Amino acid sequence: MKKLLLSFFYCSILFGQQFDDPANFRFSIDDIRQGEVALITLDTELEYGWHIYAIYDVPDGPESTTVRIEGSIVNQVGRIIEPQPIEDFDEGFMIITKYHENKPQFKIPVQISNDTPLGSYDLKSTVRYQVCNEGLCYPPNEYTQNIKLNVVEGPIRNDYAIVNFDFDKKSILDITNNKVGSFLLLSLSMGFLALLTPCVFPMIPITISFFLKRGEDKNTSPVKGALVYMLGIVMTFTLLGMLLAIFLGASGATQLASNPYVNLFIAFLFIYFAFSLFGFYEIDLPQSLKRFSLQRENSEGYAGILFMALTFTLTSFTCTVAFMGLILVAASQGEWFWPIIGMLMFSLAFASPFFLLALFPHYLTKMPQSGGWLNSVKVIMGFLEIAAAFKFISNTDLVWQWDIFTYEVVLSCWAIIMALCSIYIVGCIRFKNDSKIELSYQRSLLSIVFLSLSLYLLSGNFGYAINGTIESYLPPKKEYSNLDWVHSLEEGFELAKEDNRNIFIDFTGVTCTNCRWMETNIFKQESVEQLMKQFVLVSLYTDAGENYLEKRQYQIDRFQTAALPYYVILDKEDSIIGEFPGMSRNVDDFIEFLESGLD
Repeated sequence: MKKLLLSFFYCSILFGQQFDDPANFRFSIDDIRQGEVALITLDTELEYGWHIYAIYDVPDGPESTTVRIEGSIVNQVGRIIEPQPIEDFDEGFMIITKYHENKPQFKIPVQISNDTPLGSYDLKSTVRYQVCNEGLCYPPNEYTQNIKLNVVEGPIRNDYAIVNFDFDKKSILDITNNKVGSFLLLSLSMGFLALLTPCVFPMIPITISFFLKRGEDKNTSPVKGALVYMLGIVMTFTLLGMLLAIFLGASGATQLASNPYVNLFIAFLFIYFAFSLFGFYEIDLPQSLKRFSLQRENSEGYAGILFMALTFTLTSFTCTVAFMGLILVAASQGEWFWPIIGMLMFSLAFASPFFLLALFPHYLTKMPQSGGWLNSVKVIMGFLEIAAAFKFISNTDLVWQWDIFTYEVVLSCWAIIMALCSIYIVGCIRFKNDSKIELSYQRSLLSIVFLSLSLYLLSGNFGYAINGTIESYLPPKKEYSNLDWVHSLEEGFELAKEDNRNIFIDFTGVTCTNCRWMETNIFKQESVEQLMKQFVLVSLYTDAGENYLEKRQYQIDRFQTAALPYYVILDKEDSIIGEFPGMSRNVDDFIEFLESGLD
């Protein structure tokens, strides 16, 4: 029916009365400096009653508007900024469409390289569009205009700095200027969603064990301690996020997460806390800091709690950066107030459950302590902290390519730790502060649980599938699926042209927990695997390995994000078909993304 109507519309133009084009276009651009990102402006003027269709999310039927910029010195980067389209039922196509009318203005970002010689250059700018009214549609048409671009001398201006996050700046401005409530709700929602990322889970036993130790001091206030912990997370998240956005851009979080020294420091910290829980020593502040804190708090002080908040931020930052990119980008562009508010809302939502978690251990200490169970809880938490340390040691191994703490080795270490927990619970291992253990039904049952978990983990080294969430904390397998991957974009394009296939790019990282989750939970599903086999599969590691800096810069320059994971579908001519940012627990969404690249 749609095609019949469309044919009728076209024929009415071709064989009927000759109409003037009711759409007028004009491209313009200001002078630009070397290394800047320029926004080419496309001003559109439509006669009354006529409209053109939106650039994004236009359903099958009408011709969506496309804009192309060509020139030897520029690369078109990022999403085109378009005004909010009108969404309404189109009687001609019998579907709901998105369109623009009156005088819509579009912004097309293009990047100028740092080594571009000064001077004047010609850019070819083309807009392809279809103009319609309530009863008539013109055939798709193109408008082409040559633009003079002047590259002038001078330092890179803040407003023209290379954008390092995947964003739609116009949408941010619309939210912050006109929909304050929506912006705050968005920030809070992203904070709660970030709690579902795998990096958060290891901090649960860490938080419990830390505050369990602190709760033994009767002079401390549990509410104050929990509140300081939550506010510490909020402030460190906000400050660290802002600093990374300003000085390092989107790749800052990735650099931090993959830095081997940071990972070793976190691993050492976890082991340090673990041996304290085993009873080998007491963690105490230096006397000077303690006196300083006591003077102001009349308690043990909160410097240690703030340090724990910083640890929490560092360990979870790599998983949450994708959620923060939309908020932080405005800061990198010189806007301050709203990004700060957004980050505060995000981190407040993200940290709020840990306020309750910090309260919980204190009240555990008020319960009867028969049988030495409370110290047993601390020791088990110590074992879990050592298990968490292996995650960060393996990250260092991956970056420095030791090839020691592999998937199999770390999995075996975890199995051994669970087995040690099992035999400790029944009293076969004793630590300094342990009282005599009386074997009970509860202890026996808990010991069996840990022993079963040990055997379950060990089975992963013998070809048996283990839980995908657990695997997401492990180093990547050398072969994590039945799929054939290449690790060079050039090789990918060669294969795509030979086989006449589109290209699926997986921007990933050796230390990326969310990447491992997608590989083990989404990629391995049979329906997904069958679709992915129809693409040329390219895996690009952007945090370590061969030419990783070039691969990271390609991701930033081409797709305006350094978030991991990030998935892109290109055709064999290097045109973008689709993008899928970050981790998703909805396999149907990922399947829909893959199918869009096979149409």
